[in-house]
Amino acid sequence: MKNTALAISISFFAIVPMLSNAQAAKTLPMIEQQPQVAGFYQHQAGKTQITALLDGTNYMSPALFKGISQDKVHEILKKYHADKAQGVQTSINAFLVNNGKSLTLVDSGAASCFGAHLGSVLSNLKASGYKPEQVDTILLTHLHPDHVCGISKNGAANFPNATVYVSSDEANYWLNPKQAGKIAQDQRANYLGTVKHIKAALAPYQAKKQFKTFKSGDKIGDFEVISTAGHTPGHFSYKLKTSGEDVIFIGDIVHSHTVQFDQPETAIEYDIDPKAAVQTRLKQFADYAQHGQTIAAPHLPFPGIGHIYSADGKHYQWMPVHFKD
Repeated sequence: MKNTALAISISFFAIVPMLSNAQAAKTLPMIEQQPQVAGFYQHQAGKTQITALLDGTNYMSPALFKGISQDKVHEILKKYHADKAQGVQTSINAFLVNNGKSLTLVDSGAASCFGAHLGSVLSNLKASGYKPEQVDTILLTHLHPDHVCGISKNGAANFPNATVYVSSDEANYWLNPKQAGKIAQDQRANYLGTVKHIKAALAPYQAKKQFKTFKSGDKIGDFEVISTAGHTPGHFSYKLKTSGEDVIFIGDIVHSHTVQFDQPETAIEYDIDPKAAVQTRLKQFADYAQHGQTIAAPHLPFPGIGHIYSADGKHYQWMPVHFKD
C-alpha cells in the first residue's frame, strides 16, 4: 500500500510541472513593457516632507562630456554598467517641499519642451496626493527649459497660486533684450530658441505679477540661496535647514552620477561657462562630502536624493538615500 501511494505521489509531481509549463505558455505570452507606476518618492527630513517628482528620463551623447577623452568616458560608464548604445541615461527630477506652512516646488521639469517622453511632473504631483493649486512658491535653480517649462502649458499657469523666483542674474541673462547681441553668432540661434521657451513658460506668472527675482544674501521663506554660477550665469542652489538634516537642492552643478563623480573636473556641453561650472562643482562637492548634507539633484537617478562621499577628496561617489516605506 505504501509503495502504491509513493508511486502515485511521484507520478503526480512529475506531471504537475509539465501541466504548469504548458498552461503558462498559453496564459503568459510575451508582451510589450508597460508604463511604470507613478514616479514620486517621499523623503522625510525632520518635520518637512520632500517629494521627489520624476519628469522622465533622457539620454545624452557621451560626446557631450568635455575635457576628457571618449575612451575614458566609456571606461567609467562600463565600470558603472551604464555604457548603453542609446547614450548616457539621465533623470529629470523636481522636488516638492511641504513644511506644514507652505508648499514649494523646486524646479518643474521639461513638460513638452523636449518631447513626449518627458513631462510627468504635474501628473506625478497629483499622484502623490497634492493639487497644483496648493503650490504657493516655485524656486527655479536656473532657466533652462528642462527646469522652467513645467510651470505652464499653452499660455496658462500650471500652478496658478504660486510665485516664481529666480536669481536676478539669471533673469537678466535670458530676458534682457540686449543680451542677444552679446552672444557669439554661432550660438545665437540656440540662445534665442531657449529664450522663446523661457518667455512662454514665465508669461502667465509675469502677467499676474507672480514672478520675482532675488540676489545673493536673500532668503525665500525657509530657503537660503547659494550662488552656484557656471552652468548658467545666474545658477543658484537652495539650502533648507530642517530639524533633522540640511538639504541642498543643487540644480545642475552635476549631470552624471558616473563620469562627473569619478572625474569631477569634467564639464558638459550645456555649461555656459565650463571653467566656472567645474570650479563650482569641485567646491560644492568637497563641502558636501565633508559635512554630509542631504542632496536633492534634478539629473541624478530618480529620486535624486542622497549624499556625496569621497575617500580622497579627488574622486566622489553618489550614495542614494536608503529606501523608506
